[in-house]
Amino acid sequence: MLFFLVTGISFFFFLNSLSLKPLPQWANDVRLLPLCFWKELSFSPICKALKKGIFGGFWGFPSIMAIKQGSYNSKFENLQENGKLSVFDLPELALDCILEKLPPSGLCSMAAVCSSLRERCISDHLWERHMKHKWGKVLGPAAYREWQWFIACRQNSSTSVGKKSQSFIKFIWHVWPLTWFISKFDKADNNKDSASPLVDSVMSWYLALESGKFWFPAQVYNRENGHVGFMLSCYDAELSYDPQSDTFQARYPPHGRRAVAIESGIQWERLRAAPVDTPPHDLHASDCLNDLRPGDHIEIQWRRNKEFPYGWWYGVVGHLESCDGNENYCRCHSSDTVLLEFNQYTIGSRWRRTIVNRKDHREEGNESDGFYGGIRKLHKNDEIATWKSLWPRENLE
Repeated sequence: MLFFLVTGISFFFFLNSLSLKPLPQWANDVRLLPLCFWKELSFSPICKALKKGIFGGFWGFPSIMAIKQGSYNSKFENLQENGKLSVFDLPELALDCILEKLPPSGLCSMAAVCSSLRERCISDHLWERHMKHKWGKVLGPAAYREWQWFIACRQNSSTSVGKKSQSFIKFIWHVWPLTWFISKFDKADNNKDSASPLVDSVMSWYLALESGKFWFPAQVYNRENGHVGFMLSCYDAELSYDPQSDTFQARYPPHGRRAVAIESGIQWERLRAAPVDTPPHDLHASDCLNDLRPGDHIEIQWRRNKEFPYGWWYGVVGHLESCDGNENYCRCHSSDTVLLEFNQYTIGSRWRRTIVNRKDHREEGNESDGFYGGIRKLHKNDEIATWKSLWPRENLE
């Protein structure tokens, strides 16, 4: 270090001793030669070897900045040599941002390029956004349990046939409309480890739903094409998606001796995930009875007889006959009984009103008027708005 310092100072005084006469044009050009020389030398293999030998031996280990700079230089050199920019030359964050912007079909296309992109494109965090955006309103805990059961059955059946353990994966690709995408994964299916993440993943569930081959439980408003006997009701059903028409097919559980009812062409706005995790034949445990006041919006279970499953019916809490409806003097919320009104029916209809016990509510009713079950209070405005949008044009008898 001292040697370089002494040499630099001496050279500085030597330059000052020179006369400041203008140089000829050829001298100016010669002054640029060292700069060009060092520029070319810095990119040569000899210089890289010298740098590695001198600085590597001096410091003992490369710095983090040197590693990063080397990676970017290698990418730049590859770009100079090939003249093309690969997607793997992008920074990790930029590549992730691009994949997050792709639609499901785009992710499938990228996954068919190579194994590295495949591992990225089947990640759950990329597909969860698509799942929530399209299927979030119609999928609930019951649908997830059905999916887990579906996977378990496929795994058990595939294990018994040995080499056919990837049959479910091939099923997913064959039902997916991108038929060319299947051939890209045929080779990967021979490797069990590489294909296994697809079985229990958000991507597999999404593709199974899109194919229409997977039936899942949900609820349908105004079942059987708005039949008059089911107006302003919501019933459990098994649903299958039709990608061609963007509608659903429903299979309703049998009512007593009645066969399974099937309905097609169901629009998205007539579907919802079950708001409570109660099977259709079980009585819902009501936890809102003490909070009910006149004007509250509710849903109540009702079934024609005890062989039928429950459906959820929309209604409002009304004033008792002993109350004149004046809010300043109303004491309906203090009574042991609650009056429920179903205003879609005409005044005087036997379906217009019913009374339930607030303190000891159980299934109430008879074979003539049906049986009333559990009650849930509606708190969300969008739930209430959905029921009002389904209101019949004329009052029912």
